[in-house]
Amino acid sequence: MLMRVSVLTRPAAVLVVLVLAGFAAIRSAQPPAASADSAPVTEFSASRAFATVRAISVTPHPAGSAANDAVREHLLTGLRGLGLSPEVQDTVSVQGAGLSSSAGGTGFARVRNVVTVIPGTQSTGRVFLVAHYDSAQIAPGANDDGAGTATILETARALVAGERPRNDVVLVLTDAEEACLCGAKAFVDQHPLARDGGVVLNLEARGSSGPAIMFETTEGNRELVGTYAKTPYPVGTSFAVEIYRLLPNDTDFTPFRESGRFQGLNSAYIDGAAIYHAPTDRPEVMNQDSLQHHGANALALAREFGALDLGTLGDSGDATYFPVPGLLIRYPGELVLPLAVLALILTLVLAWTIGRRTIAQRPAGWRRIRNLTGAGRMFTAILLTLIPIVVAPLLAQGLWTLLVLIRPAYGGLPIDPYRPMWYRMAVIALAVLTVLVWYALLRRRSTPAALAAGGLFWLAVLGVLLAVFTPGGAYLATLPALAGATAALAAQRLKSWPATAVTTVGALVAIVILLPTVLMLFPALGMPMAGVGAFLTVLLALALLPVLEFFKTGLPVRWAMEIATAAVVVVCTGTGLAVDTFDAEHPSLTHLMYALDADTGTATWLSAEAEPQKWTAGYVSNPPATVADTFPAFGDELLRSGPAPAATLPAPALTLVSETRGDDRRTMKLLLDPQRAVRFTTLHVSTTTPVTAARIGGQPAEIGPARPGKWGFGFVFHAPPETGVEIELTVGTTGLVTFQVMDGSDDLPTAPGFQPRPSGVGVLGSHSSELVAVGKTYTL
Repeated sequence: MLMRVSVLTRPAAVLVVLVLAGFAAIRSAQPPAASADSAPVTEFSASRAFATVRAISVTPHPAGSAANDAVREHLLTGLRGLGLSPEVQDTVSVQGAGLSSSAGGTGFARVRNVVTVIPGTQSTGRVFLVAHYDSAQIAPGANDDGAGTATILETARALVAGERPRNDVVLVLTDAEEACLCGAKAFVDQHPLARDGGVVLNLEARGSSGPAIMFETTEGNRELVGTYAKTPYPVGTSFAVEIYRLLPNDTDFTPFRESGRFQGLNSAYIDGAAIYHAPTDRPEVMNQDSLQHHGANALALAREFGALDLGTLGDSGDATYFPVPGLLIRYPGELVLPLAVLALILTLVLAWTIGRRTIAQRPAGWRRIRNLTGAGRMFTAILLTLIPIVVAPLLAQGLWTLLVLIRPAYGGLPIDPYRPMWYRMAVIALAVLTVLVWYALLRRRSTPAALAAGGLFWLAVLGVLLAVFTPGGAYLATLPALAGATAALAAQRLKSWPATAVTTVGALVAIVILLPTVLMLFPALGMPMAGVGAFLTVLLALALLPVLEFFKTGLPVRWAMEIATAAVVVVCTGTGLAVDTFDAEHPSLTHLMYALDADTGTATWLSAEAEPQKWTAGYVSNPPATVADTFPAFGDELLRSGPAPAATLPAPALTLVSETRGDDRRTMKLLLDPQRAVRFTTLHVSTTTPVTAARIGGQPAEIGPARPGKWGFGFVFHAPPETGVEIELTVGTTGLVTFQVMDGSDDLPTAPGFQPRPSGVGVLGSHSSELVAVGKTYTL
C-alpha cells in the first residue's frame, strides 16, 4: 500500500512543481499593474502618463501636419510646466545610408525635434531619453509612439520632483520617425548635445499590450545589461537582440547606434500588433500595465545611468541574458561556446551510457531495428528524435494556412490577428501533440531514456550552432541540454525520490528558460511565422522527456493524453475562429491608393493586397504588376490596379531657378513645390541622365549605383516646407533633363468614385494606405 501511494505521489508532486514553475516563468515576462494618480510624486504612474497619451493621440499627426504642430505645442507647454527650457530643433535631415531606404529613393524631411535638458549636479556625461511624437499617417499613434512620448514626460516629472541625477538627462522627442527616422538622424548629426555621445534609452511600441521588452542594444552591452538588470521589472533576452540584428527593421535607436558615439538600450511592448500603424491605435486600446512597465523601467534606468560615472562605461563585450522569475540572469559572451561544447559532450556521454544497455527485442513490425543494441539503437533513437523537430513547425505553418483559407482576411494582417491567444495556444498544443504521438509510438520500440537522450543531443547541437552564428540565442538550447544531461547522468546513480528530484531540477531549467521565450516570440514574429513558436515548444517538450523516464508506471504515456491534447488543438482553433471576428472595433484590413497621371489625365486605383478582399476587389481587378515607369516612387512593388475617375488635382510644380554649364556637365538649381497640402513629394531623374552630385534642402544626397529601368536617381521629401524643396543637381550632360515628380496626401475618401468602407472593413497600417498621389513629367 505504501509503495502504491509512493508511485502515485511522485508524479503528482513533480507535476505540481512543474506547473508552478511554468506559472512563475510566465509571470516573469508579464508587465506590472498600472499605478494610479495617487502614486508618490517621485514614482512613475501609468495613470498620469495616460493623460498625456489621451491629449496627443486625438487624431493622426504625421510629420508636417497641423495636428503634429498641435502635439508639439502640447509637449512644449508640458515641459515648460516642469520648469524646463525646451527648444525646437527645426532643420532638414537625410535618412542614413545604413537605414531602411524609402521605395522612392533616399528619404529627406523637414523635422522639428523637441529637446530639453534636466541638468545634472556633477555631470560625467549625458543620458538621452528618446521617443518620437509623430504618428503614422492614418494612426492616432496612442501606442506608437504616444506611449514612449508620455513615458518621457512622466519620467521627467518624477526626476524633477525627486533628487536631481548626477548626470545630465537629455529629453529628445523626435519628429518624422515614421517617415524616415529623420528626426533622430538630425539630432545625432546636427545637435550640439549629441556631439560627445552618451547613453541612449529609446522607447517604442508596436502593439497595445504585453511586457516592455528590452530587445536591442549597442554592441559591447555587458555593462549596459548589468545596469538594466537593476530595473524593477527586467524583461529582455539576448536572443531578441540577435533576431533584431538580422531583421531589416529600424527605430530611432538606429541612428544613435550607427553613429558609434552612443551606447544604449531599446525597449518596446509588441503584443496586440493588429493595430500597428492603423486607425485603431487609439488610447482606449492601450493596456496601461504595459505603459507602467515602460515607465517604471525607464525611470529606474534614468536614475541608474544618471548616477554612474559614464566616463568609465566602456565596451566590455556582449552578454548573454534572459529573464527568470524576479531576476535577469546574465553571463559573459566568452562563456557561450565553452558551455555549448560542454553541453554537447555531456549529452554524448549520456547517450553512450544509455547505449551500453542491452535493450530487449521489439515487435516484428520493427524488424530493422529489432536486434540492434547499444550504440546502434541509441543512434537510431537520435535520428528518430528529428521527427517532431521537423514535423511540428510544418504542422503549425499548415494550421495558419488553413486559418487563412477559412478566413481570407487574415492574409492582409500585418503581424497578428486581433485576438491571437487562442491560436497561439493551439500551436503550442499542436507541437506538444506531435511530441506525445511520436513518444507514444516509439517509447516501447526504443526506450524513454534513449529518446530523452536524443532530444537533449539535438538541443546541444543546436546550442553549438547558435553559439557560432548567433551567440546571444545559444542559451535557449545550451542550458536546457546542459541541465538535462547533468541531471540524467546524476539520476542514473540515484534511486527513487532523489533521482526524481534531480531530474525535476533539470526540467525546471528548461521551463524557466524556454517558456517565457515561447510566449515572447509569438507576438514578436506573429502567427504567419507560427512554425518558429512550434519549434521552440518542441525543444521545451524534448527537454522535459527525462522526467517521464522515471514514471513508467506512475505516469504512463497513454493515448488518452494524445486525444486530450488533440481536443485542445481543435477547441482552441475553433474558439479562436469564434471570438476573433471582424467588426467595427476590429475591422478586416484593406489597402487602397489613388494615383493620377497628370500627363495623360488618367487615374488608377492601386492596392498592395496579394489576394484582394471583397471590398478592395471592387476597385482593382488587374493582376499584380509594377507601376514604376509611371510612378517610380512606388518602386518595384507589385500592385493590383483598376481604372479610376480622374480628379481635378494640381501636380507638383518643378521650376528651374538657375544653372551653370561646363564642358560635359550641368549644375541645376530647382524648386519642387507641391500645389496642395501633401505629406511628401518625390523627384526622379531619367536613367538617360547620370547624376553625379545632389543636395536636397541643403543636405547632401547619396547618389548610389545606377538603377535599371526608366528612372534613376530619386528621393522622397517628407513634410515639405510651404516654400517648396530646394534642389541642386549636377548631371553629366549639357542637354535637357527629364524628371518625374509626384506628391502624396492622405485623403483617399475625397477621391472621385471612392465608396466608404462598410462596418467591419478597415485600413491596413501601411505608409501608403489611403494615399492620393499625383505625378507629372517635366523636361528642363
